Amino acid sequence: MSKTVFLINGPNLNLLGKREPSIYGADTLDDVTARCTALGETAGFTLKSMQSNHEGQIIDWIHEARDAADAIILNPGAFTHTSVAIFDALQAYEGLVFEVHISNVHKREAFRHHSFVSARAEGVIAGFGVEGYELALRRVISLLG
Repeated sequence: MSKTVFLINGPNLNLLGKREPSIYGADTLDDVTARCTALGETAGFTLKSMQSNHEGQIIDWIHEARDAADAIILNPGAFTHTSVAIFDALQAYEGLVFEVHISNVHKREAFRHHSFVSARAEGVIAGFGVEGYELALRRVISLLG
């Protein structure tokens, strides 16, 4: 039976490839999803990719993952630094969680240095560009494959 990974992206990541390409690069979220889907399929994993600018929707997807996903790869965007609610939802999820950031948040504004999500994540990948998603998925495959 195929393992399922939820790839959840938070606010403004729908603008990937258009918004601040000097920070986030030229790849779109569709590009990232296509590469991760292909990588997952080669290892027998199913990827479900989603993006929302709304905190409550992200929480609903984390709740859904409780019964539907073996792992979550999450780029919470700015909710990283503000959302106790997303942290609480992750606490109620028993599968693997990996946090991904395209930029190195520790080289940016001080308010970006704290993550509520990191306390729940098995691993955090930051500063590897969109390749960070594939690195996270490779780790999931390594642990669950």
